[in-house]
Amino acid sequence: PAKMPKVTADTGLAAPTMATDGRAVFAIFATGDVIALDMTGKRLWARNLGVPDNHYGHGSSLIVYKDKLLIQYDTNKSGKLIALDTQTGNPAWETARNSKISWSSPILVNTGSRTEVILTTNPNVNGYDPQTGKELWNISCLSGEVGPSAGYADGMVFAANEYAKLVGIKIGGGTPEIIWEADEFLPEVSSPMAVNGLLFIATTYGVLACYDAKTGTKNWSQEYGDAFYSSPGDADGKVYITDMTGKTHIVKASKDYQLIGT
Repeated sequence: PAKMPKVTADTGLAAPTMATDGRAVFAIFATGDVIALDMTGKRLWARNLGVPDNHYGHGSSLIVYKDKLLIQYDTNKSGKLIALDTQTGNPAWETARNSKISWSSPILVNTGSRTEVILTTNPNVNGYDPQTGKELWNISCLSGEVGPSAGYADGMVFAANEYAKLVGIKIGGGTPEIIWEADEFLPEVSSPMAVNGLLFIATTYGVLACYDAKTGTKNWSQEYGDAFYSSPGDADGKVYITDMTGKTHIVKASKDYQLIGT
């Protein structure tokens, strides 16, 4: 674009995480520019989606499904889910979304019967067919400026936002429905993560909380004092969460709180 968009220091021009299909690397910027590079850094293709009308800067990360690059493009003007051909950058399909601006990212899940791409925004959590862009379902349950992406495990979708609520949505058989709700600890940026039947939530007021993923019952919460923007990750029965000062806290992935190290 001829003029660079205004972005906040928190977001910058390159907030979204890149994606790869193993052959190329794809990146998107707050200018609306999308680029594909080969593994030596050579430009394969690039296109501009239009400068997003976004008062913080574009934050939604990319994801690849087969031969399609999927882009959540929820702005103040309109909401879209866009698929570009990974080899050419040409549009494969585009689905209009009944949504407000968001900074969350799409996730891909295998429900056992099909693959879905799931998006969160204000007010909806939506499931789409990643091959065609057809909306499969939607549930209105969120509000505010949605930053956290959805989480998923064992047939349950988890969605949350600060000043809204945390919900567990059962999908995969029949009509998706909200099974439980909670509102004590809510993330502003960090995404929910489910593992071993447990759900972990990290907040900007420095709390990591653990819930029963099936029932929404809180197992424990722990205050760390420093804000969490990053999302929890898991490996080897452990949960890793990095705060805004750069400290990574490692806890046992269990219904009883146990700090392993910092």
